[in-house]
Amino acid sequence: MSEPSADYISSVRGYLRYTASNAIIDGEIKDLINAARDDLVLGGVLPVMVTDETDPLIKRAIGVYVKAEFGLDNSDSEKYRAAYNDLKLRLLLADKYIVGSVSEGG
Repeated sequence: MSEPSADYISSVRGYLRYTASNAIIDGEIKDLINAARDDLVLGGVLPVMVTDETDPLIKRAIGVYVKAEFGLDNSDSEKYRAAYNDLKLRLLLADKYIVGSVSEGG
């Protein structure tokens, strides 16, 4: 699976309300983006959809996952984890994300 772009990491950093780039924070964000992508694929979402950095539902699901798992003292983690699981379920119910209206060579 491809690595998240710098713009994507920056966008997700914005969900966390961090405005400045920081190598340590960006590293954790990148790891969490990759974990979210892997979790979505393991659940059944097509890898091509999971790595689409322009898809608003995928981007939102990944952003919420990152908000749930970011940092050590996160009092809202359960709320965000529930929101992520709800978004993931909705993605898994939409043909676009699991069987693909994405063209696969023809």
